[in-house]
Amino acid sequence: MRRIGLLFLLASLLLPRVPLAGERNVDLALVLLTDVSRSVDAPEYALMKDGYAAALTDPRVLAAIAGGPQAAIAILYVEFAGAQEVRTLVEWSVVSDAATAAAFAARVQQAPRAFWGRTSISAGIDHAMAALLRDLDSAGIAADRLVIDVCGDGTNNSGREATAARDEAVAAGVTINALVIHSDPANAWIAAHVNPPGGLTAWFRDNVIGGLGPFVLEVEDFASFGHGMTRKLISEIASRRDVDLAAAARRGVRRAPATSR
Repeated sequence: MRRIGLLFLLASLLLPRVPLAGERNVDLALVLLTDVSRSVDAPEYALMKDGYAAALTDPRVLAAIAGGPQAAIAILYVEFAGAQEVRTLVEWSVVSDAATAAAFAARVQQAPRAFWGRTSISAGIDHAMAALLRDLDSAGIAADRLVIDVCGDGTNNSGREATAARDEAVAAGVTINALVIHSDPANAWIAAHVNPPGGLTAWFRDNVIGGLGPFVLEVEDFASFGHGMTRKLISEIASRRDVDLAAAARRGVRRAPATSR
């Protein structure tokens, strides 16, 4: 019965989304999925929080939001570490102007760090999918484009394979983008985690991103996080497709992962 219910839920997602009476229409529903595993120390975490606040309130990001048909997006902020360590810290919020952007940014900055464990990107994606499939409707928000924005400094080392979670999300019409943070490990035992063979950006390209027009951006250190996140938000918000492409994404049409730096 549980499997039948899941299949029904996925099938319903593949149909074009028709807003219901009383729903708030937005151009984009975006999950900010943030790695807070133990490879991210306290100063680095603070830099990420400051970077989010700077990016969310950047005039260029606000201009990108204002330029959409609905002139509004919905954002959810989630932190993750190990397979059982995923939490929504700021619920779905509609951002449409400087005031609403500042309010959301303040809530992100004020939220205490959730975890310090291992790294389960797959659990983070699964949590984000539940937020997009279930909680978005409950919040009275309708969006044509659904995006998960994964930010991290290491590979998946807890829970199921990241590719399995990624493939399920893509099949449901969701796009996953990534911001890779390069760092110098303080301990040799995490060197392979933050710098796998072929490089971390290539690992994210092969194992994390997917969907319609996915991309990877990278920053050289946590101090550059705000600049990278600003670029990423502008790209995600301004990456509007015509109605036919949006409908195709809803029907589960896949596109090979691509990279943009």
